[in-house]
Amino acid sequence: MALIQVNYLSKALFREVPVNVILPVDRFDADTNRYLNGKDRKYKTLYLLHGLLGNYTDWISQTRIQKWAEEKNLAVVMPSGDNAFYFNSRTPWNDYGTFIGEELVDVTRRMFPLSEKREDTFIAGLSMGGFGALRNGIVYSKNFSHVAGLSSAVHIFEDTSEEANIGLFDNIEDASKTNKNPWVAVEEMLSEKRPIPKIYMACGTKDDLMPANISFRNFLQEKGFEVTWDEDDYGHDWDFWDSQIKKVLDWLPLE
Repeated sequence: MALIQVNYLSKALFREVPVNVILPVDRFDADTNRYLNGKDRKYKTLYLLHGLLGNYTDWISQTRIQKWAEEKNLAVVMPSGDNAFYFNSRTPWNDYGTFIGEELVDVTRRMFPLSEKREDTFIAGLSMGGFGALRNGIVYSKNFSHVAGLSSAVHIFEDTSEEANIGLFDNIEDASKTNKNPWVAVEEMLSEKRPIPKIYMACGTKDDLMPANISFRNFLQEKGFEVTWDEDDYGHDWDFWDSQIKKVLDWLPLE
């Protein structure tokens, strides 16, 4: 399993951005002394987002994603999203939604042997990254067939404290009426008759974000989404996310 660090100049962010990529090009059979994957293979791909205060190395250092991706023959792309919640900001050169939902998919497909099929392209994340996966998986559903949010911070439009939203919005009430808000993004997607992704959501029963996740799950189900739900006796922590990312990979349509 190859682990590759990429730094490339992002048009959406107007700066170099770091990205880790897991690529199963070197799966090897010791008995036959051959690589298992042909040179023309195109890999199914998971775009995997970190949480608040994290970075593009978190999933590698805190979970067994590399091991499980190799077992599933899956490419995994892990960008750095800073603390921007993965949507376009009011400040210049911080179009994180465009970066995640469009640019990163396009650029990594040109860099690596990744499938260009929607049905082979997935997005997931934890906490802030869970919000980003759900929101961008819906807004850019033309690119993603399966979306997974773990302990997702879908409460941010309900938390109006200045500390919680400083730098994210000019006005939270105005922003809540746009597709930055995943509830609005769902209504917009349905009205425009865009393809509907399958959804996986999970949250720890000791997590303060549990009520917000249940509320969003119920909303999606009411709107006709196919939602797979899981919960377990955890808080907002890596023990939960490590166990859950394996379940996400088992849920995805992989080999």
